[in-house]
Amino acid sequence: MLLVLVLMVTSCNHKDLCYNHREHAHKYHIEIDADYRRDWEENYGYTDWSALWPTNYIDYESLRPGTPKGLRVINYNETLESNTHNLGAYGGVVTLYEGPNDILFYNNDTEYIVFQRHNDGNRATTRATTRTRSRATYTASEYTEQGEETMTPPDMLFANYVEDYVPVKSVEPVRFPITLQPLVFTYKIRYEFLEEDGGLQYVASARGALSGMAKSVIMETGETSEEGATLIYDDCEITDYGVRALVASFGIPDFPNDNYVARAAERKNGLSLELILRNGKLIQLDFDVTDQVQKQPHGGVIVVSGIQIKPEDGTQGTGAFDVDVNGWGDVVDVPLPL
Repeated sequence: MLLVLVLMVTSCNHKDLCYNHREHAHKYHIEIDADYRRDWEENYGYTDWSALWPTNYIDYESLRPGTPKGLRVINYNETLESNTHNLGAYGGVVTLYEGPNDILFYNNDTEYIVFQRHNDGNRATTRATTRTRSRATYTASEYTEQGEETMTPPDMLFANYVEDYVPVKSVEPVRFPITLQPLVFTYKIRYEFLEEDGGLQYVASARGALSGMAKSVIMETGETSEEGATLIYDDCEITDYGVRALVASFGIPDFPNDNYVARAAERKNGLSLELILRNGKLIQLDFDVTDQVQKQPHGGVIVVSGIQIKPEDGTQGTGAFDVDVNGWGDVVDVPLPL
């Protein structure tokens, strides 16, 4: 028994106490301090809307997007392995790989945007697009490229990309300030009716479409796709002058260029207005807005004017029956004998 106890004691491996545990706590980690450039449009030398905003428009500042609810950070090493981190909107601590890291930042509270990641052997690229949708009553106009896909406008997207960042091993995370840039911009669209005899009183509801816009954007570079899409939107507001819509977009296709100058467009930009009149009649009006959009590749104001609904269109059919009339009571299903 004594021999066994001796063998047990002498066979134990004892580790020395660690007096330098802070050295062992060193990590390749950073503390992200995120900010957002909340611009809804960019001026390329044609109209400085921030300075020349008309007083009869809605407030310029009210169009700025809000701060997102969360931040996603994806870091890649040289072999394109990746880690994904979901943080609060203003950042937090993330651990990186040893050696060079490519880091992609974007807000993670999008609903309609679809992310497509591709590895080309050297770099990972991420393309953001939006969801396809259709409207049975929409008809592509002569200003729409044949076969152009119809899609939902994207919701707000901010992003930034840092290439070949080499972290330092440290006990406390290194502060890492970053500003996320907008990749989605807003077009404020005004459909202006004639002041006299425009027929706006006949309109019950409105919706629209904007063709020739970018289908997607590369998040690492901000470049938009060459492929175009038609944005279908329903959220139109009837105003005292006509109809108003706020439409989000990645901007025009094949952009940005090194030094942007409005160019002869290879594709047209068409604007549609679909009106449902109070008598139930549906009318679609189409406009060529190519010149306006090409001068405003990343958001701005699009105006079409002189719109008129003829009295015969607004009153024929049901005697100007008001589709908004109330007081009809509950719907009752009555089975009919066949």
